[in-house]
Amino acid sequence: MTVPRGAGPALALLAAALAMPLPAWTQDAGTPAADEARIRTLEARLDEQARQIRELREYVQGQRAGWDEAGSGVDAWRLDDLRARGAAGAALPAAPAMAAAGAAGQSGEDRPVPVGQAPEESTRPPEVAQIFDQPGVLTPRGTLVLEPSLQTGYYSNDRVALIGYTVIPAILIGLIDVRQVKTTSLSVGLAARYGLANRFELELKVPYMYIRGDTVSREIFTGSAQDSVFSADGSGLGDIEMTARYQLPNKGADRPFYVLWLRYKSRTGEDLFEVTTDCVTRCVANATGTGLPLELPTGSGFASVQPGVTWLYASDPVVFFGSLSYLHNFARKDVSRTTLTGAPEGFPQTTTEYLGEVDAGDIIGFNVGIGLALNERAAISIGYDHNIVQRSQQNGSDLPGSVRVVLGTLMLGGTYRISERTSLNIALGAGMTRDTPDVTLVARLPIRF
Repeated sequence: MTVPRGAGPALALLAAALAMPLPAWTQDAGTPAADEARIRTLEARLDEQARQIRELREYVQGQRAGWDEAGSGVDAWRLDDLRARGAAGAALPAAPAMAAAGAAGQSGEDRPVPVGQAPEESTRPPEVAQIFDQPGVLTPRGTLVLEPSLQTGYYSNDRVALIGYTVIPAILIGLIDVRQVKTTSLSVGLAARYGLANRFELELKVPYMYIRGDTVSREIFTGSAQDSVFSADGSGLGDIEMTARYQLPNKGADRPFYVLWLRYKSRTGEDLFEVTTDCVTRCVANATGTGLPLELPTGSGFASVQPGVTWLYASDPVVFFGSLSYLHNFARKDVSRTTLTGAPEGFPQTTTEYLGEVDAGDIIGFNVGIGLALNERAAISIGYDHNIVQRSQQNGSDLPGSVRVVLGTLMLGGTYRISERTSLNIALGAGMTRDTPDVTLVARLPIRF
């Protein structure tokens, strides 16, 4: 029988006690009453030693069962219990306390003996510098994280198609030759994450948007040889987002971590169909309308739901991570927009143009990255984010000029832990395709409470 660590000295004492010669007084004849008393004393000592042997046998059997369970691939959550993780962990059974030599009739008591505390990271994904929208490490149970953020972006393009995930189906009828669109965006957001359980959290994000766009164009069919600039901006509440995340149980330190998440994006921001659009046809005399919104929207105009999965795999000294997602935009029916008429004063200045059903294209996205911890406070990450935007439809048919768009962004980022409760995270994105913003810069400051 295998003897557990720590039980060897106890068994040695027991063996020594059993091998000790009987005292001299046990060999001397005495009165019957004295002999009977000595016999009872010896029987009591033998009973006590037999009880201690039984306790040792039960202890060894319990330890053997625990070792067999651990050797068969018990998951990380059970390992935390076996390692007595903090106050909530389960303590290992203690070895029975042995009676001191010569102290008959006294038995030890089983007391929980903690054998160490497992590190918190044993059941949680490793911390990496966040460069994508979805974090990989969940908020601990009962913890609230407030994360103010600031995001700015700039892109110059010759396509009036989209701003990030904001679809702008601007319809031009050929009177305006759009040469270039330069857009600058600024978003200030506040996200709140709360851990409902060790592996489940909820997040609410409220953004405030400011967008400015300059369109360089030239009127055709007029003989004009000079470019003109059409400028517009917009500001206000953006689309509020809600996200739920759940971490699957991990099967061991050498296995990847998986986090399932579901994001819902509302359409609380002012969208394209709520702002006034410039004249689509000629407004006054020889001047033509641009067909562009006079005020840029702060929302996409479409509610959407986005399921996804994030994975992380630690391979010392780096961490590999990535995600896969699918964003579905819900179609809108009976959509109309307001456009200028260009009529003289006294006549209606705007008119309502009925568009019918509009369905923005769904988005398939994935990203991959690698993170490296520089020291206990600083870490860096590099990754690539890829999104495929499907064609938008109107009344069941593809919108004129609508094409499939590919967005590719190279991401660089770093994080620095200011204190035990506060960290600073900065991510920089560089567009790899013509339809992707040229540059984006995101700063986050998560604060734990």
